[in-house]
Amino acid sequence: MSSLAEKLSTIVGAVFAAQDLPADLGVVRVSDRPDLAQFQCNGAMAAAKVAQKNPREIANDLVARLKENGDFAKIDIAGPGFINLDITDDYLAAHLAAVAADERLGVSTLEQEQTAVLDYGGPNIAKPMHVGHLRAAIIGDSLRRIMSFAGYKTLGDVHMGDWGTHMGMIISEYIKQGRAGEIMQIDLADDMAVDGLMQDLGEIYPKVAAACKEDDARKREAQDATVKIQNKEPQYFALWQKIKEASVIGMRNNYARLKVHFDLWKGEADVHDYIAPMVDDLKARNFAVEDQGALIVPVKRNDDNKEVPPLMLYKSDGGVMYGTTDLATIVERVKLYSPAKIVYFVDQRQHLHFEQVFRASRMAGIAGESVELTHAGFGTMNGPDGKPFKTRAGGVMRLDDLMSMAIDKARQRIDEAALAQDMTDDEKEDVAHKVAVAAIKFADLQNQRHSDYIFDLDRLTSFEGKTGPYMLYQAVRIKSLLKKAEAQGDVPSAGFVLRDEDRPLALLLTEMPDAFDAALRHYMPHHICEYAYKLANTFSSFYGSCHILSEEDEALKASRLALCALTCRQLETALSWLGIDVPERM
Repeated sequence: MSSLAEKLSTIVGAVFAAQDLPADLGVVRVSDRPDLAQFQCNGAMAAAKVAQKNPREIANDLVARLKENGDFAKIDIAGPGFINLDITDDYLAAHLAAVAADERLGVSTLEQEQTAVLDYGGPNIAKPMHVGHLRAAIIGDSLRRIMSFAGYKTLGDVHMGDWGTHMGMIISEYIKQGRAGEIMQIDLADDMAVDGLMQDLGEIYPKVAAACKEDDARKREAQDATVKIQNKEPQYFALWQKIKEASVIGMRNNYARLKVHFDLWKGEADVHDYIAPMVDDLKARNFAVEDQGALIVPVKRNDDNKEVPPLMLYKSDGGVMYGTTDLATIVERVKLYSPAKIVYFVDQRQHLHFEQVFRASRMAGIAGESVELTHAGFGTMNGPDGKPFKTRAGGVMRLDDLMSMAIDKARQRIDEAALAQDMTDDEKEDVAHKVAVAAIKFADLQNQRHSDYIFDLDRLTSFEGKTGPYMLYQAVRIKSLLKKAEAQGDVPSAGFVLRDEDRPLALLLTEMPDAFDAALRHYMPHHICEYAYKLANTFSSFYGSCHILSEEDEALKASRLALCALTCRQLETALSWLGIDVPERM
C-alpha cells in the first residue's frame, strides 16, 4: 500500500505526463492550508519552466483533465498556479477501509531484505553508565525498530569500550593491591556481589587515573598492563574477562529498564585480531604511511574546503587509536554480516572522526560503494539551566539514578491524577515504569536529532502537553472506550460513514506512511513523534465534538468506533517504533 498523498501523486503525475510534462512534478502533499484544501500540488510552477508557458495556463490545462476524475470533490487554482484538491468522502472511506484491513496500516516494506548494522551503545566496561549514554541508546533503538518494521534485518550493536588504557589502569591497580584473587572469586550470579564490584570499580578508576596523570612510572605500569591484556597474558586477561562480564550484567540491567535492545554485545576487543592484518594490507597498498613515527592514512581530498586530518592507526609509541578499532570494526562487520548499511548513532561532535574513518574505508575498499556508511549524529541533553544534565551536586548523573528518579516522579503523577486506583501494587509499578520510560524517550525523540534539548523531569512526566505520559493517557483512553463499546455489544464497522466532524481525523489517519518514510529515510524519529502527537490531539478534538457510544445512528456509531480502533492501532504502533509500551489501563 501507500499513503493517500502517494496515491494522489500517481493520479496527478499521470495527468502531467499526458500533457508531455515530467510525471514527478505531479507530487501531491497534504495542504499546509487545510482551511482552503485537503491536498495541494505545486508542480505547475516547475512545469511552466519546462514548457516555457505561464504557470496559470499550465495549471488550467491540468485542472481540466483532473476534473474528469470523479474521485475529486473540489479542484481549484490558487495564486500563480498552485492546484488545490479535495477528495470525495467515498474515496477517503475506501482508502481508510484498506488501511484498517492491512496489518501494516498502509506502511510498505522492502521488496528484498537487506542487513543493517546499527551502532548505538558505546558504554565503557568497568565504568558506571550515565546520562551521556542515553541519547545514543534511545535514538538507535528507535531506528532499529523502525528499520525492522520496514523489512531490514537489523543488528543492533552495543559496541563497548573494553580494550583501552583504562582497563590497564584498573587491572594493574588490583594486582598492586594484591586483590586479583578476590576479584576472580566474585560470583557473577550474585546480584549484590556484582553491584559491589561495579561500585568498587567506580571508586578505583578515578583514583588510579589521577595517579597515572601525576606519576609517569605509574602511567607506564598501566600501559604495560594494557599490552598484557591485549596479548592475553593469563592473569591479566582473566581479570579483564571477569570485569567485562560483570560490566555487561550491569549494562544489560540498565538497558532493560530503559526498554532498549541489542542483538550484538561486542566491543573493541572483538576486532583486535583484525587490526594487524588490516594494517599490513593498508601498508602494502600504500594507503597507510609513516609520519613522524606514527602510522597514518591520509584522507584529505583536493576539493575539501576545511582541514580533514589523516586517520591515525598507530601512535608513535605503537598505541592503537579509536580510528584503528573503528576501521577494523567495519572490516569485521562487512565480513560477518554483508550489510547494506552501517549506521552510527553517536554524538554529533564526533562527526569529523567518522568522516575520517569512512573516507579511509572507502579509499581502501574495506566497505564497497554498495555499503552505506552513515554517522547519524545527535545533540546534547541539557538540564533546565541549559547546561549538560548533571546531578544537583554537579556530577554526571548515573543512568540507573535517572531511571529511579523518573519512576518515582511517575508514581507521584499517577497519584496526583488519581489513576491506577483499582490496581494491585505490581500493576501500579508496571504502569509507573511504562510512564517513566515514555517520559524519557518521548522527551528525547520528539526533538530533531541534531538539536540539543532541555530535560526537565517535572515537565516531561506531566499528563498534559507534548509528553510521553500524555500519549499513553490518550491511547489508554481509546482502549477504555473500545472496551465499553464491546461490553454493550457495539462493534466497529468494516467501512466508514464520514461527516464533517469526522473528516479531520479520517484524513490524518491516511498520513502515517508519510511520517514513517520520513523517519526511515533520514534516521529521524521525531517525524513519528510529530505524527503521534498530532494524532492524539486530533482524536481528542474528535472525541470532544462527536457522539460515539451515545450516537443514535447505528451506521455512524459503528463508523466512529472504527475510527477509534484505527486511531488506537496507529497510536500504539507509532509508540512501539519509539520503544514505548502502552499499558492496558491506567
